[in-house]
Parts: sequence; structure tokens; C-alpha cells
Amino acid sequence: MTEIQNRWQQLQQRLPPGVNLLAVSKMQPASAVRELAACGQVDFGESRVQEALPKQEALSDLKNLRWHFIGRLQANKVRAVVKAFSWIHSVDSMTLAERVSRIALEEGCCPSVLFQVKLRSDPAKGGWDPQSLRENWPALSRLPGLHSSGLMTMAPLGFDVHERQGLFRDCRNLADELNLTQCSMGMSGDWPEAAACGATWVRVGSALFGARPPLPS
Repeated sequence: MTEIQNRWQQLQQRLPPGVNLLAVSKMQPASAVRELAACGQVDFGESRVQEALPKQEALSDLKNLRWHFIGRLQANKVRAVVKAFSWIHSVDSMTLAERVSRIALEEGCCPSVLFQVKLRSDPAKGGWDPQSLRENWPALSRLPGLHSSGLMTMAPLGFDVHERQGLFRDCRNLADELNLTQCSMGMSGDWPEAAACGATWVRVGSALFGARPPLPS
């Protein structure tokens, strides 16, 4: 068993029932994804289309992989993302949701969509204001061509454990209010807290793959 596979096995043993592991494979080689796929890992997260597409091609023999787009979704990348990913974790506005809907219909796809919410002040992150999401929800939930599955949020840097727990609970409560089952929240440093507060997806990169390889010069 490789080091990556050993970390995966240890993580699986710690995951509570109902919490799914999303292996964040951005900046990792296709060979590392293949190692985890051999263990039974199916779901992988990427944040850049131009990195993901060659990786997906190199792994095209693995038919059961599910690819999740977890990066900031730019309007000009929507078509490429809709075609290449079955899950999108970062739809953060009505305009973007309408664009995803239209392009998904054109491409004959129906991605599962998570709406990114901004539950605390954080200039580094985007997302729906909770009240705006509530007000737009009747129209948003009826958009064709996408499956409205849940919410995604990230804790601001510098939050302590209690602040993160409050944030994660608020996200779970908002999802429940909107009758959404999925919550994507928690990363390598705080996923156990998110899982305890109602996450159904935890996004784990460095705790699974180890330190990211250095960027090319």
C-alpha cells in the first residue's frame, strides 16, 4: 500500500456515516488519482479546467470517476465545466446559475449544483448572501438543466474552532430550510468539525495527498 493509499484508508475509517470524501486532486498528477481510484475512491475535485481536462483524458479508462468542479466558476468557462464535470460546487449568483442552466440544456447535461454561500464577512471569498439566496430560491430552484443539490461554504482564514462550528451549523440549517440534502464544507484542517455539524461532502487535499508539489518556475 502506498503512502497516499494509507492516508485514504485512515480517513475513511474516521468519516462518520453519511459524509462523503471528495479528494481534492488539483495540482496532483493523474498517477496519484489512479492510486486512490484503485482503493475505491470515486469523487475527485479540481479547480482549473485547463488542468483538469488533460488529467481526465489520461484517466479516461477509469469509467466510474466523478469529477467535481470546486474552483471559482468564471462565465467564460461554464461550457467547458458543464461538459467535463458532473458536480459544480461554486455557483454564487443568479446570473451564473442561469448561464449554467442554459448551457447545460444546450449540451444535454444535468450537473448537480451546489450554491456557494457567504455566511460571514470575508473579502477573500464570494457567495450568496443568505437572505438573497432565500429571496431568489423560488426561481433558482426551478431552473431547468441542473439539479439543485445543496450548499457549499468555506470558513474565513483565522477563524477559531468555535467560529468555524457556528459557520458550519448555519450552513447546515440554511440547507435544511431550503430542503437541500447536500452540504459541501470542511477541508483538510477542519473537516472533522464540518462533518460533526452536518457536512455531507468534505474536501480533502493535503491531508490525503500530502504537500502539494512546487509550482513550475
